[in-house]
Amino acid sequence: MTSGTAGMEIGEKIKSFLSSGPYAVVGASTAREKYGNKVFRCYLQHGLEVYPVNPKATEVEGRACFASLSELPKSVRAISVITPPPVTERVVKDAHATAIEFVWMQPGAESPTAITRAEELGMTVIGDGSCLLVALGFRDE
Repeated sequence: MTSGTAGMEIGEKIKSFLSSGPYAVVGASTAREKYGNKVFRCYLQHGLEVYPVNPKATEVEGRACFASLSELPKSVRAISVITPPPVTERVVKDAHATAIEFVWMQPGAESPTAITRAEELGMTVIGDGSCLLVALGFRDE
């Protein structure tokens, strides 16, 4: 686990996150207009290895979807979270249990409780309103 990263500049955190695949999108959506789908497609557009996580879906964008982080076929180091804040707080616990190192809480998913807890558990957290779609660049196709 990474530790002592709470004081890192946001640009450093984003750079570290983007070089730390494979990835999972927790809250991946089957609805193309939702951010959970756009973030997942953004990873795909950039050729990054990514897995969708959503207990209510079996497939997202033609890829098998997994009900939880513990069900992924491969360990991931970094996750993007697009869930309501109370769910994000539970996702942090699951992320810790599966040795996730980086958590990017997309705008609207973050909560002070989730951010603090993830940092206490040694994860590098992006939860300042920064958006993966902006950082990587997304084309809505």
